[in-house]
Amino acid sequence: MNMRTKEIPARNLTSEQAWWHSAVIYQIYPRSFADADGDGIGDLPGITARLPYLARLGVDALWLSPFYRSPQADAGYDVADYRAVDPLFGTLHDFEQLLREAHALGMKVIVDLVPNHTSDEHAWFQVALQSAPGSPERARYIFRNGKGQHGELPPNDWQSVFGGNAWSRAPGDTQWYLHLFDRRQPDLNWDNPEVHEEFEDVLHFWLERGVDGFRVDVAHGLIKAPGLPDWSGQAAMVEGTQDSNIKAGPMWDQEGVHDIYRAWRRVLDAYPGERMMVAEAWIAPPERLVRYIRPDEMQQAFNFDYLLAHWHAAEFRKVIDASLAASASVGAPTTWVMSNHDSVRHTSRFGLSTPGARPKGIDAASEQPNEALGLRRARAAAMLTLALPGSAYLYQGEELGLPEHTTLDAHYRQDPAFFRTHGEEIGRDGCRVPMPWQADAPSFGFGPSQKSWLPQPSNFVRYAVDRQDGVSGSTLELYRQLLQLRREYALGVGQLRWVEESATANTEVLVFDNGSLRAVINFGLEPAALPAGTVLMSSEPLDAAGRLSGNSAAWLAIA
Repeated sequence: MNMRTKEIPARNLTSEQAWWHSAVIYQIYPRSFADADGDGIGDLPGITARLPYLARLGVDALWLSPFYRSPQADAGYDVADYRAVDPLFGTLHDFEQLLREAHALGMKVIVDLVPNHTSDEHAWFQVALQSAPGSPERARYIFRNGKGQHGELPPNDWQSVFGGNAWSRAPGDTQWYLHLFDRRQPDLNWDNPEVHEEFEDVLHFWLERGVDGFRVDVAHGLIKAPGLPDWSGQAAMVEGTQDSNIKAGPMWDQEGVHDIYRAWRRVLDAYPGERMMVAEAWIAPPERLVRYIRPDEMQQAFNFDYLLAHWHAAEFRKVIDASLAASASVGAPTTWVMSNHDSVRHTSRFGLSTPGARPKGIDAASEQPNEALGLRRARAAAMLTLALPGSAYLYQGEELGLPEHTTLDAHYRQDPAFFRTHGEEIGRDGCRVPMPWQADAPSFGFGPSQKSWLPQPSNFVRYAVDRQDGVSGSTLELYRQLLQLRREYALGVGQLRWVEESATANTEVLVFDNGSLRAVINFGLEPAALPAGTVLMSSEPLDAAGRLSGNSAAWLAIA
């Protein structure tokens, strides 16, 4: 092949880069990872027991979704006490033991922080409901008088991310309170100094216990526009990131959020050990997103444009170029993420007729993904993702090739979005189904009993850890090998250089170098000739002519 290279601007970092610049971070959804006590809900002791598995996988850090005291109206993202572990998951002692053992195995631990809203069972909200309009207790939240002759209409026309009106009234109350999510998740008023003081204290509480960082939920939503003006748009979660209405909404991406994160950064910087924050912010374009990771704010922001990319070479290249350029403009690393607890698993999305489409859940009445094709593309996508410079996030079960549960019956569903939209939005339960660990065990080894808070589909038997452990060519062994090579070739701290082929080259193939490793990803259906280099590994066997088959990828060593 006739090739030339095109370098992407490198980010301006010191030679002694902090761990999070290149870390592979594994998201654990605690209620679905491992159940130690057999009640059908995953817990902290269950996670601790599986830490050797994660260490052997080769990840650098763990991100734990919320395990705080909560009525679980939104699976723990409705926090009643930010300093207490919910008994569902164990005790504070259990968390501290998990933290110690993870650190002993060389893994950092990041915990979720939910600052936009609390649970309606939080002590602050309970006392607010018992207090008069205009009281200091109500000033911690966003209470407003309604419109209409008797205040019977909501204060404005905002809609909840989960569907329906974003305003509710408690029985007998004369005022409305704002909830951008479920009615049981009242939004905090970040114009109130008490709220700032409380969350800085929460940061101290967990930092003093040794956590290495925080994933900040709805990081772009804390500050609302003055006067709460009407807005006719519909706010959405990850699936709506590319909707231009989102960045225009008066509840999103207001300038005041940056003062909050500068203050938090000062808190983190006072602790030893390179503590970090990562923003969950659904913001377009990338130039707006990277404002959250300027040198005095957070260290990372989730790259949802990458998660949203369709299975198409030109689209992935465009997103990668834009992401690297935007991050380089503020001297920060880029993150790469393909799945999380809020979106249909990429193994299933890549198996749809429009591969990479973004349904808000899949049920039995929906188009069913091509499971084998989706897995094939997902394995290739893993090789693309883990070859890129920056930090990569893996969602639990991704390393098994785990698909979405696409036929979950409605009566099992628990996502508030399903109920608030009367089933129009299928919701996120399908990506949250408990992990399969042992093919022939009760609940596939998720716990010691048959109980499982969401039922596991029968096809999970093929993906169980014990069916893949040590099996050459399995997705689990593929990920282990990729992570080992990623470390050996220092890909996370490298620099991407696109390899440009001749004018007759296959436009469905992406080729780039990162140091002395060359990555080749074939997005097309037909085999493609490999460029020069020694093949280190491939997501699928090469054909008889040594070509890279369709929907697969290879890593090569180059001089």
